[in-house]
Amino acid sequence: MGEGGVEREDPARSVMAMLGDRWSPLLLLVLETGEWRHADLRRTAAALSAEQALSQRILTLKLRALERDGFVSRMVTDDVPPRVSYALTPLGRALVGELRRTISWLNERRGEIAAARRSYDELD
Repeated sequence: MGEGGVEREDPARSVMAMLGDRWSPLLLLVLETGEWRHADLRRTAAALSAEQALSQRILTLKLRALERDGFVSRMVTDDVPPRVSYALTPLGRALVGELRRTISWLNERRGEIAAARRSYDELD
């Protein structure tokens, strides 16, 4: 059996793209701390980011994509108005573990990466 990611709709491709986007990894890391309501998640993610503010539309799109892939669950109460909250699924927790390992690996090699960039830039 070959490596995944070859086909356009292969989950390996879409999940790797999602992990490379601006907001999804940050949302996963925030959700690692527990269940979050939509508005609180938006404020916290935006406060943690050095980027521009996270719009409600983008947050909703990212959460839907994470939910579709099985990483996030969406809970709606019967309250009026309904309360919507999000949490990681077991699959999402496993993904965050891998994300944290990747971040640690990158941090451990920060100097090597910086040196490689300097060497490359000197060639120009």
